[in-house]
Order: sequence, then structure tokens, then C-alpha cells
Amino acid sequence: MDTFISFTNQTQGRDQLFRATKYTGMLLRYLLEPKADKEEVVMKLKKLESSVSTGCKWFRLGNVVHAVQATQQSIHVTDLVPRVYLTLASLNLVIYFICDPIIFVRSAGLAAGINKEKWRMWAARHYYYSLLLSLVRDLYEISLQMEQVAHDRAKREKSPSQDPLGYSVANEETEWLQFFLLLLFRSLKKHLPLLLDTVKNFCDILNPLDQLGIYKSNPGIIGLGGLMSSIAGIITVAYPQMKLKTH
Repeated sequence: MDTFISFTNQTQGRDQLFRATKYTGMLLRYLLEPKADKEEVVMKLKKLESSVSTGCKWFRLGNVVHAVQATQQSIHVTDLVPRVYLTLASLNLVIYFICDPIIFVRSAGLAAGINKEKWRMWAARHYYYSLLLSLVRDLYEISLQMEQVAHDRAKREKSPSQDPLGYSVANEETEWLQFFLLLLFRSLKKHLPLLLDTVKNFCDILNPLDQLGIYKSNPGIIGLGGLMSSIAGIITVAYPQMKLKTH
């Protein structure tokens, strides 16, 4: 209970709960729309989705400050590759969070002269760039983890009495793809924060890909991806040790 109270007291925690509700509604609406006797439920889900989306925008109003802080922190990352990608990702996120309240003001009818579609595309583009750069950083971290796991395994195999995986890398019957997937599995299993961050970024990027017309998805896919991303976000907010750290 204490963990839940602490979680809901955080702005990011409330934002993730609202996002989870929004994308759950989107997924349910997609599943129920083909059914003729569910029109009333679908309309209620649409209204819920719209209301929750507005709530999410309110919670995101101060996120530009967090994005600026993240940019400042990423500049001091020791490793050059994550430093470059994280800094560029954070800068794009800053631009996205600047666009977001402008779109909200236009949607609320407070500034009719704003070209909502233009700002919406700008926001989607910079959000896409931020997520793409974050995914590249995740892939880099995964490659380092896989290299470390392979190195540790090679060291263990020098001793004939230890063979935890039950077969040799040089075994002719072991296919390369099988070995690669096993290595990937063991690497992510040892580094759950990296797994969560990768899943979250991959699921989040589906939305801007659809908005920009790069890869069109249906509301069911976007809803499922958004829900999975929100669950990953909830875990990292509730348990800070599960958040991917930078060094």
C-alpha cells in the first residue's frame, strides 16, 4: 500500500496510470467495434479515451523541465556512444514537450490561429527521433551485455568441469541463430532494466510511426503497444532500481 501511495503521489506515476487507462480503452474499443451490439460501450470508451488523453496532457506540462535536466545529465555520461545518443534523444524530447502544450492550447480553443496539424506533425517527428535514438542506445547496451556474457562463458569453458549451457560454442550442431538468441536471452535476463527500457521504447515508437505514415498500424496494435509501454513505465516508477541507469 505504501508503494502504491508513493507511486500515485508522483506526477510520472499518475501519468503512466492515465496512459495505461487510455491505451486499454483504445485496445478494448478496437476489439469491440466490429460487434453490432456494442455501439454504446464503444462510445463510452471513446469518451473515456478523450478525457484521459486530456489528463495526460496536463500531467506532461512540466515534463519539458525533466527533459532539460535529462539532457544536462546525459552530457556527463562517461561512454561516448550513449552520451551522444542520449543527448540527442533528450534534445528531441525537449522539442516534443514544447510542441505538446501548444497542441493542447489549440485543442482547448484558446488559440484558434495555431495550425494544429503542423504542430502535431512536428511533435510526432521529434518524438519519433527521440525514441529511435533511445532504441539505438538500447541496442548498443544489449551488444555490450551480449559481449560480456559471451566472454564470461568462454572463460568458464576453459574448465572442462564447468559447462552450464550444456554444449560448446564450436559444436557443429549448434546453429548460429540459436546461439545468438540464447545469448540475447541470457543477456536481457541478467539486465532487466535494459529489457524494460527496450520494450518501452519499441512499443512507444509504434504511435509516431503511424502518425508520420512510416508504418501504418491499426488502433489495436497501437493500444496494445501503449499498454505494454505504460506497464513498463509503471514498473520503473514504482521500483526505481528497474530504471536503466547511465554511467
